[in-house]
Amino acid sequence: MAVSGSSNDLLHVVALLGAGVVVVPVFKRLGLGSVLGYLFAGLVIGPFGLGLFSNPEAILHVAELGVVMFLFVIGLEMQPSRLWHLRRDIFGLGAVQVTLCGTALTGAGLLAGLPLPVAFVAGMGFVLSSTAIVMQLLEERGETSSIKGQRLVSTLLLEDLAIVPLLAIVAFLAPGSEGNGGISWYALATAIACIAALLTVGIWLLNPIFAILAGSHAREVMTAAALFVVLGAALLMEFGGLSMAMGSFLAGVLLSESSFRRQLEVDIEPFRGILLGLFFMAVGMSLDLAIVALHWPLIAAGVAVCMTLKSTGVYFAARIFGSSHREGLYRGALLAQGGEFAFVLYAAATTVGIFNVTTNAILSAIVILSMALTPFTVMALRLLASTRKEVNLMDVEEPDGLTGTVLMIGFGRFGQIVSQSLLARGFDVSIIESDAKRIRSAANFGFKVYYGDGTRLDVLKASGSDQAAAVLVCVAGVEVTNSIVEMVKSEFPSTKIFARAFDRGHALHLAKIGVDYQIRETFESAIVFGEEALLGLGVPAEEAAEITADIRHRDQERLELQMTAGLYAGQDLMIGNMPTPTPLIKPRREGQIFDESVQGAEREAQQASEASQ
Repeated sequence: MAVSGSSNDLLHVVALLGAGVVVVPVFKRLGLGSVLGYLFAGLVIGPFGLGLFSNPEAILHVAELGVVMFLFVIGLEMQPSRLWHLRRDIFGLGAVQVTLCGTALTGAGLLAGLPLPVAFVAGMGFVLSSTAIVMQLLEERGETSSIKGQRLVSTLLLEDLAIVPLLAIVAFLAPGSEGNGGISWYALATAIACIAALLTVGIWLLNPIFAILAGSHAREVMTAAALFVVLGAALLMEFGGLSMAMGSFLAGVLLSESSFRRQLEVDIEPFRGILLGLFFMAVGMSLDLAIVALHWPLIAAGVAVCMTLKSTGVYFAARIFGSSHREGLYRGALLAQGGEFAFVLYAAATTVGIFNVTTNAILSAIVILSMALTPFTVMALRLLASTRKEVNLMDVEEPDGLTGTVLMIGFGRFGQIVSQSLLARGFDVSIIESDAKRIRSAANFGFKVYYGDGTRLDVLKASGSDQAAAVLVCVAGVEVTNSIVEMVKSEFPSTKIFARAFDRGHALHLAKIGVDYQIRETFESAIVFGEEALLGLGVPAEEAAEITADIRHRDQERLELQMTAGLYAGQDLMIGNMPTPTPLIKPRREGQIFDESVQGAEREAQQASEASQ
């Protein structure tokens, strides 16, 4: 019997791991994200799918540790000074958002005929967004550490804090409850004592303890200590009536200034990822398909109304606190769902008699479906925005009346390096880029980059091409570069053009159509690489520099001769039209370099001329 039980437990573990391993990569490949993959996997193997699990609540309770560890990692990135800087977003924006959304959702419940206590608890439960889903989506898009991402984290923190007074209100609203003040004061005192204990240990004991453990040079001990801190803080906060996630977050904040911060993050990461995936799978298992089938019109209407009202409230709260229209839309889409704390609140309301079992099941189904729909709403909003040239809803701005001395088109690896010299000299550089991810990344490092398609004349004019002293075309791709260069030469003939070339054939074409300067994107790096290789092989520095200078000289002569031959023969000299190049140099003999670059170029020019006949 014991063997059978062990085998059954092992089957459950294998089923959980296998479902995640099979389904999640497929969903990510389809562009649907890992969250939806985990939710679908849980639904498939849960009690309303294959029936491999009959008690998803037990798995959900364990899997909440994934959220706990996630908040600990976020806390490690939130130094106290940064939190103090975000106090307006936490207690201002967060509080206003909770108030607006709670009022709207409670009003909708009253209009639907629910009693006031039921409407209030149902609405406030949906107000509490899913920290796990929002943080996962932010992380997948690399937006966790951005300014807008930190505002979202601030709001989530306030919502986590809100569960404490909401649970107290549920106890007060319970039928027959007289609002026993003694119990409330005792709970408040316990919560304060637990917070004080955590702060005391975190400020004065954690760093010395980790220093002692690090001296043991036992990696497994450090990993165990990291888990002990996270789970101990979560347990302490739960004992105090607060959320476990809040406790782990505070522990992370207290260790954010520690020299062991990165090591702790590395130790926690594997557990955090597995348990967070397990959490989403448990949520998928919890969706009662029988209840959905029986009450689907009510549930569908509830999902639509709740998500619409909440996203509207989130949008207006963001606008009240100075966010742009785009950021408000993004926040509305990302925070439109109910969250894991709604299950806690609804369970408490059921226990004290505010909800019946059916009401709890219906409301829980609405929350779960809203969580599943969130990735779709974000994707839909991004797709809609991209059709209007608003790809990045967080930070992207379109150029309008820019007047920089230099206009740079393209801010990838090449453009980022080029910009450093200009900015160091004090030139006013306007930058446009068509990749929203690059714009977000640049903003994290203090660069102001505007969204714009350099192949469009209206964008070039709005970007200041008619006033710029020079246009730097730093985009990748032959056709795009040619299109931009030809348009600038045609519309702004007095503007200097510096362009990035793909290879020799492209460089020749750019020279032909009149750019002031072009360079092949890998030429200089390859030249320097070759010189360093010579030095590494024992060639004297002076001789290596001489060889490098000679190769540059030969290459320039060859380009000029090829250009002359191409123009004379009337050839376009585009990629694929070039004759096979002749080697520039031969092995050194008796200390001499056999210079055949001119002869080789002349032969290529003759071949090009004959080919055009």
